[in-house]
Amino acid sequence: MKVLKFGGTSVGSPERIEQLLPIIRSQPSDKHLVVLSAVSGTTNDLVKLSELYEGKDIEGAYKHIDLLHQKYKKFVNELFKTDKGIQEASVFIDNIFDLFYQFKHKNFNSSAERIILAQGEIISTTLFHLYLKEKKVPSILLSALDFMLIDEDKEPNIDEIRKKASLEIAKHGEETLFITQGYICRNAQGEIDNLQRGGSDYTASLLGAALQAEEIQIWTDIDGFHNNDPRYVQNTKSIARLSFDEAAELSYFGAKILHPQSVFPARKYNVPVRLLDTMNPSAVGTLISGETTNQNQIVAIAAKDGITAIRIQSSRMLMAYGFLRKVFEVFERYKTPIDMITTSEVAVSLTIDQTDNLSEIVRELNSFSAVEIDSEQSIICIVGDFRKNNHGYATIVSEAVKHIPLRMISYGGSENNISLLVPSIFKIEALRSLHNRLF
Repeated sequence: MKVLKFGGTSVGSPERIEQLLPIIRSQPSDKHLVVLSAVSGTTNDLVKLSELYEGKDIEGAYKHIDLLHQKYKKFVNELFKTDKGIQEASVFIDNIFDLFYQFKHKNFNSSAERIILAQGEIISTTLFHLYLKEKKVPSILLSALDFMLIDEDKEPNIDEIRKKASLEIAKHGEETLFITQGYICRNAQGEIDNLQRGGSDYTASLLGAALQAEEIQIWTDIDGFHNNDPRYVQNTKSIARLSFDEAAELSYFGAKILHPQSVFPARKYNVPVRLLDTMNPSAVGTLISGETTNQNQIVAIAAKDGITAIRIQSSRMLMAYGFLRKVFEVFERYKTPIDMITTSEVAVSLTIDQTDNLSEIVRELNSFSAVEIDSEQSIICIVGDFRKNNHGYATIVSEAVKHIPLRMISYGGSENNISLLVPSIFKIEALRSLHNRLF
């Protein structure tokens, strides 16, 4: 079995949906499990609808529903070619939008919002299933809510996913094409929930790992990982092969093509991931696997914005073995991950990208230290082979950015990356300068 995930842009128009079947048929395998995101823009529209309901703007919510309903009516009329196909798809769409109107009677809360957000993927998968039905192509539509499960800590339960997904597929033993939703799941209470933004990649990776697929394919609108951000840097090149560790570093530190969490299930169960371009299906793309193929070289550069740097200074840190534990416990209490960290005798600097609880964190830190905050920072991540026996790469990196103010440098914590923290206004200059020097 191969797991093929198509993102929002890949299902963003009727024309794009029509291109999916030839792509699926071109991938040799005994079975295909297709994971779809919501149609491009739909999740944002559903977030806005939830905000209108939460703000008790019923009139605004209704206008927003009407506009989105008209958009999907047009979508259906362009995608389907027969009266029967149009009628069946239209009935389905009307039922979904009738559901949206019903939330005016509810005490709107996060549970209601999650139900609304789930409809984006339910719409895209059902329309694709009905489209295949019109084309007389057999397919089975599976509800991700029957097998995608997260626990009390919002972590996926791989064993249950494997058990339940295998059971659902086994019910249709002779079928070869299955369709399901990305992003959505059920939580420990059995309620509709989700895997957060970018969760369709995560769904595909979890299913590929759980079902021990021969390959996970992520189809998007770019031909794999590039060695720098093509939005800001000219003459970037796609990377043919990456190790799981290299891909994890790049996706976490800003490369948007792949959701950061998607690498870990595939790595754990050693299922290769291939990144491919729906606009250019013949492109080689990027293969991510357990093989190390980029020895003794620098592979790529990525950048992550929205970073806040926190400097914590205290004379009590000097020779105090419990100080760092005390600092980390503050961030643990507020469930705030740390990206980078550097230390000296009397100070520690670290970065975060989740600032919802920043004021509470600073208040607690101030009780035993002096705290300085720098917002609007960016992490520049240089990924490559930085094992201790390799010489000179750190010098090349530092030489490339010697004219740019560096807030922090992290080197040695990973054999796969050097991370630099710079004010965001210098990010593009840093990316270009590093690219010119390294590549």
